[in-house]
Amino acid sequence: MSSLTILVIIIVCIALVFDFLNGFHDAANAIATIVVTRTLTPMQAILLAGIANFTGYFTFGVAVAKTIGKGVVTIDSVATPEIKLIILLSALLGAVVWNIMTWLLGLPTSSSHALIGGLIGAAVASAGFGVVILGGVIKIVIFIVVAPVIGMLGASIFTTVIMMLFRKSNPKKMDRHFRRFQIFASLINGVGHGTNDAQKTMGVIALALFAGGITDSFQLQGWIVLSCYCAISLGTVFGGWRIVKTMGTQIAKIRPMDGFSSSISSAFVLLGTAHVGIPVSTTHVITGSIMGVGAVEHAAKVRWITARKIVWAWILTIPLTALCAALTYYFLHSFLHRGLYHFFVK
Repeated sequence: MSSLTILVIIIVCIALVFDFLNGFHDAANAIATIVVTRTLTPMQAILLAGIANFTGYFTFGVAVAKTIGKGVVTIDSVATPEIKLIILLSALLGAVVWNIMTWLLGLPTSSSHALIGGLIGAAVASAGFGVVILGGVIKIVIFIVVAPVIGMLGASIFTTVIMMLFRKSNPKKMDRHFRRFQIFASLINGVGHGTNDAQKTMGVIALALFAGGITDSFQLQGWIVLSCYCAISLGTVFGGWRIVKTMGTQIAKIRPMDGFSSSISSAFVLLGTAHVGIPVSTTHVITGSIMGVGAVEHAAKVRWITARKIVWAWILTIPLTALCAALTYYFLHSFLHRGLYHFFVK
């Protein structure tokens, strides 16, 4: 087995680990509100989210995967296949480190933007800023702001309409009905999460196979798609309870009606952006939606200190993961040039 093939296998394995951590880290997106309102038990909610994530396999194609694989950086001009693969490996390791750090801190940051930052940092470290596809990166950066704002506005509108329609209803009956609606909304939100997030890892794996000479073009083969959806679904099933607590209790007080509004709003945003191939953060969208719900009834209901910490984490994700991936690239590049790589794999 050639050294390039072994390096490709390593990248595929780490990519699937990242995908698993993506589901583990982002499980809160789909289940936080449904757990906090006690509509479902944590285990029921986790299983629902895992099934919903996998259902994304049958929905909106692979437009986001193509954007990640071909719309963030171009490494075609990089000197050797080996260096191209080191770039991808460094990007994944930088994103994995960021995911673990923010999980330990309980911060609902974006795994998607961690991967994008990793790709940018590693590619720039290798070949300079000329490899960055500026138009694609600008579009992604714009949606760091636009996606949560749309989620916030959508949730605010849903909440306002519901409050007007049910203003004379018995609160207990409302809670009973919206618990059922909330299950449906969380299911759709989970589908949006799986559709959007699993595709990002697919793009990296397809790019690694092409860079390593395993395929003769950028191809999203069936096994890549299936394995990524399985990995993110399993990650979701194991769940990230630290982030569930932040999302469900430390941004705004959530009732079943609020949970329904925030989940259905974020689901529309996630499915819509996946359809047109824009890689957005499920974390940003659902957090914005929860803020929107809390702000409708009274802005003071939103814990803006927590929200401010989350927003700062959003802003810092891409530059910090880019730095982490760049440092990883320099280390791995040095490692290879000392001959240790060939010692281990030949």
